[in-house]
Amino acid sequence: MKMTISRPIVYVAAAAALVALLVIARPAMDPAANPAQQSSNTAKGTTGPLPDVPVVDLNLDRLRTAGRALGESERDPFRFRPKAPPPVQRVQAPPPVFVPQAPVGPPPIPPIPLRVYGTGFIGGKWIAAFRDERGNVFNGKEGDILEGRYRVLRVGDGSVDLEYIDGRGRQTLRVTGQ
Repeated sequence: MKMTISRPIVYVAAAAALVALLVIARPAMDPAANPAQQSSNTAKGTTGPLPDVPVVDLNLDRLRTAGRALGESERDPFRFRPKAPPPVQRVQAPPPVFVPQAPVGPPPIPPIPLRVYGTGFIGGKWIAAFRDERGNVFNGKEGDILEGRYRVLRVGDGSVDLEYIDGRGRQTLRVTGQ
């Protein structure tokens, strides 16, 4: 069998449960109705405030400054600290200078101390006129040896190629005109 409950009975049961809940919860919400939540200033079974008890371990004499004057304070909350000195500027060392090492090996050959005063094409060959530091004048064509130290390799229009006889090096001289 199936049992059916009518709606009015459900409403009446819900209302009865709500009333029971309010009756049980009311003393928990009202501190005057609950003696367990009374103030701790009143003792159980007594009415009224507690009597005043003097505090014996407080030495009020220590708080008084009889006969002693207060000195001037060092602290002033309205005075700012002196301005900090500017930071020390660090001077950077200059970057290292690269000094190339002297070349290793034989020293460079000295320049040939002759001047070319002119060149010309005479008799089917190029001929050059030279002058040394002492003022001596020489004429030379390709293959000639000058002063016993220099060989004429090539004579052209405006320049002459010379070399040392001992093979130390060669040099090209331009016509200076003086």
